[in-house]
Amino acid sequence: MKLHRIGKYIAYLLRHHPEDIGMQLDKNGWANTQELIAGIKKRYADFNMSDLEEIVRTDNKQRYSFNEDKTRIRANQGHSVDVDVELKEMKPPTVLYHGTGEKYVSSIDKDGLIPKGRLYVHLSKDTETATAVGKRHGKPKIYMVLSGQMADDGYKFYLSENGVWLTKKVPIKYLVKGTRNA
Repeated sequence: MKLHRIGKYIAYLLRHHPEDIGMQLDKNGWANTQELIAGIKKRYADFNMSDLEEIVRTDNKQRYSFNEDKTRIRANQGHSVDVDVELKEMKPPTVLYHGTGEKYVSSIDKDGLIPKGRLYVHLSKDTETATAVGKRHGKPKIYMVLSGQMADDGYKFYLSENGVWLTKKVPIKYLVKGTRNA
């Protein structure tokens, strides 16, 4: 369980606050692997490269990527710091899904989906994933996103390394509560 806890800490550092351990991300979100390990050792003294490799390899959400020689590491998406993780612009499927907690429904119904503290709105390709995301925020609520129509109207979509669909915002007119067919 300790590696799971450290994995969450790594996500926090690589997505939001690298400065907490005196680390800097480059413009594409890459961090020096040895600097990350050294920073984590301040909290978890016995942490090492093998532990980091295990976290990256076993992370069920595939949050992280190494470069080819493992000298650099980055989070695949979810940043609040301004980085360009070199996302691939892609045409999305006709429908994507967004899972949220019941407490956010009135705000979404008023403003659509906005990234809040992140750079992008995160969307899922299936209702199961969206439901799992929604459960992290309380009682889950699912929105169907008319992503094909959005793309036809000029909105850009990106597919992250770990299969999460991203876009800058989803206006209300492209949202359908629930998962019924469009």
